[in-house]
Amino acid sequence: MHPAAASPDKATILVIDDTPDNLSLMQLLLRDLYKIKGANHGERGLEIAQTEPQPDLILLDVMMPGMDGYEVCERLKKNPRTADIPVIFLTARSEVEDVEKGFALGAVDYITKPISPAICLARLRTHLQLKATADFLRDKNQFLETEVGKRTREVNAIQDVTILAMASLAETRDADTGNHIRRTQHYVRALAWKLSSHPRFRDYLTVAHITMLFKSAPLHDIGKVGIPDRILLKKGRLTPAEFEIMKTHTTLGRDAIAHAETALGLEVAFLTMAKQIAYSHQEKWDGSGYPEGLAGDDIPIPARLMAVADVYDALISRRVYKEPMPHADAVQIIQIASGQHFDPDVVQAFLQIHQQFYAIALTYADSETDLQRKADYIQISLENTPQNTLHSAP
Repeated sequence: MHPAAASPDKATILVIDDTPDNLSLMQLLLRDLYKIKGANHGERGLEIAQTEPQPDLILLDVMMPGMDGYEVCERLKKNPRTADIPVIFLTARSEVEDVEKGFALGAVDYITKPISPAICLARLRTHLQLKATADFLRDKNQFLETEVGKRTREVNAIQDVTILAMASLAETRDADTGNHIRRTQHYVRALAWKLSSHPRFRDYLTVAHITMLFKSAPLHDIGKVGIPDRILLKKGRLTPAEFEIMKTHTTLGRDAIAHAETALGLEVAFLTMAKQIAYSHQEKWDGSGYPEGLAGDDIPIPARLMAVADVYDALISRRVYKEPMPHADAVQIIQIASGQHFDPDVVQAFLQIHQQFYAIALTYADSETDLQRKADYIQISLENTPQNTLHSAP
């Protein structure tokens, strides 16, 4: 016996032929070099082709009763489990149209009977080498795709943690804001999904943009890092001069993000969105906001969504200068401000999903006390919410 017969790494050849003598001949020719499996009809051949360990190559007779070789090949190629196994037709039919049909069905070669052992072995060796190379490249590509996916997830995780750390740095200066950044992040995403089918927003609020919006939202108040404690933590009403200083947090935030982007040396899409949010989320629909007094559609969409999210959370949360407001009252205030402070269509979306906002507020409550107090509000708030608020027109 050929020395290769002892190797556990020998390739496996499946021979499908209805003639016993042909099966015996191929067994005799190939057994010293390869592991041989045989099938005397098409159905059996298809079964063996799917059985582990699967064959590395199939030698297939064309003329068989019932299911001929062409049909067997067609079914092999349509099945994802067997589609990559090379098929070589082994047949007495040698007309050009027969050969063309075989190749059209996906065969890699066509050997005519009576066979030349040397030519048959050479062709088998060539196609097995090609398959081994293809398998190696496919496995390597799958490995690389897995590794790239893993590294991408790691980079995204590091990026997300860095964003939250930066945003939390600003929030830690105000103990009352707690989980404000997480709540507003989820509010904004909920609004974006609700508006993603709206004619005014659907071209912008794609899945990719909503993902970036969720990622960038925590940076909306990053500029508060630059506001003095005497103003940021003041319990009383701000003086006009102090309010002017407070208003600079929008510009400070935009500039801080822009500086980071410049240091990075490339433009990052979600940071572009973060700059829009940080700089423009205090603008108002009627043009009475700051820092530029933008109005209507001149206000970037991300900033318009954040405006509703930010105000809602400020209303229902405790601050140094006020107690939290019930959910129903906050909903009513936002509804009244439609067309003045807020984009009317964004308000309509908010009114349709305001209970989602409340659920988010409960999920990311600042403390156990706040959680219990907010939970106590649920029944009262929803019972007191005006019906025209709960069932506003889309």
